[in-house]
Amino acid sequence: MKLSNEELINISGGAVTSTFINAAVKGITLLIELGKSLGSTIRRISEKKSCSI
Repeated sequence: MKLSNEELINISGGAVTSTFINAAVKGITLLIELGKSLGSTIRRISEKKSCSI
């Protein structure tokens, strides 16, 4: 099936690519890990169990 130039111009789409999904998942994972480390730091400071360097 061949499309004419007018039909090709009118094609609209916006499929979510696997690259976009992968980047979104990595971003969410990064936020979760950041929250875990920040929470651990706050807990250690509040319990006064932090190591002095």
